[in-house]
Amino acid sequence: MRTSSFVRKMGVLLLMGGTFCYGQHGASSGAGGGHMNAAPSAAANGSSHGGASQSQKRTPDQLLDQNKKLSANLQKLLPEGMTTQQACSGFKNLGQCVAAIHVSNNLGISFTDLKAKMTGSSPESLGKAIQDLKPTANAKAEVKKANTQAKSDMNDSAS
Repeated sequence: MRTSSFVRKMGVLLLMGGTFCYGQHGASSGAGGGHMNAAPSAAANGSSHGGASQSQKRTPDQLLDQNKKLSANLQKLLPEGMTTQQACSGFKNLGQCVAAIHVSNNLGISFTDLKAKMTGSSPESLGKAIQDLKPTANAKAEVKKANTQAKSDMNDSAS
């Protein structure tokens, strides 16, 4: 029984490990837009290292369906009536969504507005979206802080 639990935890860690690529949409200009624009890894989308097909990749909202602990923790940070699955729908990867949720909470920015900037028809990086919505904020520092919070949340929920 112990081995089974260990194997499950390791599987979750492997699945979640790739979500920390912090892939950002859109332009890389502006504060916070350049240094964290990595593409999401295969593991972030729920595929194996073997290069799974597009249909096998999991979306952030599908990953949240599987990770109830993370979903419950993030739910507390979202606007009333919005589920974590709704919040993360449209983001490139789970790490990007979790970081955006933290930025919204940290800066008092509407999550709906932030999400629209990052996932809309002309998607922007998290840093650029922060600049647009809260010009007085240090976007680069806020992106770094939110990414650290996201990584912590995701590590905590995997254990």
